[in-house]
Amino acid sequence: MGKRIIIDPITRIEGHLRIEVEVENNVIKDAWSSITLWRGIETILKGRDPRDAGLIVQRFCGVCTFVHYEASIIACEDAFKVKPPPNARIIRNLIGGAQYLYDHVMHFYHLHGLDWVDIVSALSADPKKAVDLARSVHPNPYNCSENQYKAVQKRLTKFVKSGRIGPFANAYWGNPSYKLPPEANLVVLSHYLDALQVSKIGAQMMAIFGGKNPHPQTLVVGGVTSVMDALDASRIGAYLYRLKELRDFVDRAYIPDVLIAAKYYKHEGLAGVGGGAKSFLSYGGFPLDDGDGAMLFPRGVIKAGNLAKPLKLDETKITEEATHSWYKGSEPQHPFKGTTDPEYTGYDAAGNLKGNEKYTWCKAPRYDGQPYEVGPLARLVVAYAQGHKAIKPLIDNTLKATGLPATVLFSTLGRTAARALETVYVGNHIEGWVNELVANVKKGDTRTWTKCDVPKSGEGRGMTEPPRGALGHWIRIENSVIANYQAVVPSTWNCSPRDKAGRRGPYEESLIGTKLAKVDQPLEILRTIHSFDPCMACAVHIIDPQTNEIKKYKVL
Repeated sequence: MGKRIIIDPITRIEGHLRIEVEVENNVIKDAWSSITLWRGIETILKGRDPRDAGLIVQRFCGVCTFVHYEASIIACEDAFKVKPPPNARIIRNLIGGAQYLYDHVMHFYHLHGLDWVDIVSALSADPKKAVDLARSVHPNPYNCSENQYKAVQKRLTKFVKSGRIGPFANAYWGNPSYKLPPEANLVVLSHYLDALQVSKIGAQMMAIFGGKNPHPQTLVVGGVTSVMDALDASRIGAYLYRLKELRDFVDRAYIPDVLIAAKYYKHEGLAGVGGGAKSFLSYGGFPLDDGDGAMLFPRGVIKAGNLAKPLKLDETKITEEATHSWYKGSEPQHPFKGTTDPEYTGYDAAGNLKGNEKYTWCKAPRYDGQPYEVGPLARLVVAYAQGHKAIKPLIDNTLKATGLPATVLFSTLGRTAARALETVYVGNHIEGWVNELVANVKKGDTRTWTKCDVPKSGEGRGMTEPPRGALGHWIRIENSVIANYQAVVPSTWNCSPRDKAGRRGPYEESLIGTKLAKVDQPLEILRTIHSFDPCMACAVHIIDPQTNEIKKYKVL
């Protein structure tokens, strides 16, 4: 048995994640991922009016609020057999599109960037050479000048001398796995600081049609309530103004910085570091019309990296099991019949995860019995394999510009680049949705809601593609209230533990074979895990590990 390494908690994510690996000769031979805090919202939804579910389930998370809201509303609309009018579809796309832009920017710079960028190295950079480097990947780089880069160095030096370096503290600066030269580190650091302000713009865009952010409140079963915003030219103008600002940053900072990273880390991409099992799944996202189900991102499945044989998605093949999860039962269940009954069994005597038993609060979603990765890379790979007329050339042109083969997609670097490419792709379509909304209003169609009533019984599912990947909510209604509710979130797919057959989940599989430069500085583990953008669904209830009782509290 090799040396056991534990990283707990994984930082720069939402929620509580523990990664354990076994290492021999600095190479990862086995891995386990564990969500260490339970969220129990599915349980407290039982017996409630289904129309309330959307506002409650967005409390799964403080980041992914809108997407759970939307998935729940879509699930109810499926169960109610009601279709929202075109304007509601468009407004939902506008809210979701804004989230894509700012969420991906925030992820690259503030959650994932420090896995690629050695901040301390930026102090030794030559500002003039940094300007030259930035201009080598874009003719007009964002906020680029010698004075700007000198100011960034001065600001960072002040942090270091004060001993209070905030988000830059306790990192593995100087680790051999950092490959960017000092000037590249300085360019990306400068944009890291810019992005602190830029990312707010996307949140403002969401609030224009969502009422507020986080936790918007304008979606309802049958449509949206933001009718006055859709009719107000100044509100639409405010949205478009912010869209222009955000897209400008994506074009002149985000994409060039990813290209810089690709240049210096291409060896990792070519070696397939972090690639995992190479099986991908997409539910399809952003409906483009109200008829044939056309979507901006197509549905589909890619099995074991076979791009020549894309498969159709069959919803009946989606299951969850809990063989290695802290829940009762071990048989695969479709989400319509899913259960969420906790059974916490703790750690072994040495304080390690019981890798051969139950070891996480995350269930094990499977498609046709196999683990699948979801997220930006999954969406683009599925579309690429299907020969998508817009996404395939976007990827091909990027690969041509970098001189890299398509196989580089199956890596940590590929996963990171995919998120940047789809930011451009989504951003290019948002203004068209605004124009579609304006055209509808001009011709007199101001409908934003279709009247509906709660059925006596019914089943519905809401399947969509938020930034982090395939999200599904399943609801069963009996006597006009919720009888069962299950949500399978993107990080449930990706953070999945082993299943009954012993197959690892995507996080776990992606770490196998990774070589660590320094065992006591597992930077490579963080780089791969962060590339998935983990978002462990937030805990709502606290469980007593001895009795499994849900604790009750009274606020006086």
